[in-house]
Amino acid sequence: MKISYDSEIDALYIRLVEGKHECRTLQLTEEIALNIGENELLVGIEILDASEVLGAGNVPNVVLENISFSVA
Repeated sequence: MKISYDSEIDALYIRLVEGKHECRTLQLTEEIALNIGENELLVGIEILDASEVLGAGNVPNVVLENISFSVA
């Protein structure tokens, strides 16, 4: 997963799946859109006007629960 922010256009993108995917966009609100790939795979989430939507100056905490990683 990769989270990136573009301050020039105030947009946040959460990429859940790496690689190139042909996606359709599902617009939830004017500011929030989902990128849906093949087999209804959620590839990413785009948030426009991110500072307004998330609250200016308030970076939300990211909490990972019950995540296990194995090293090969």
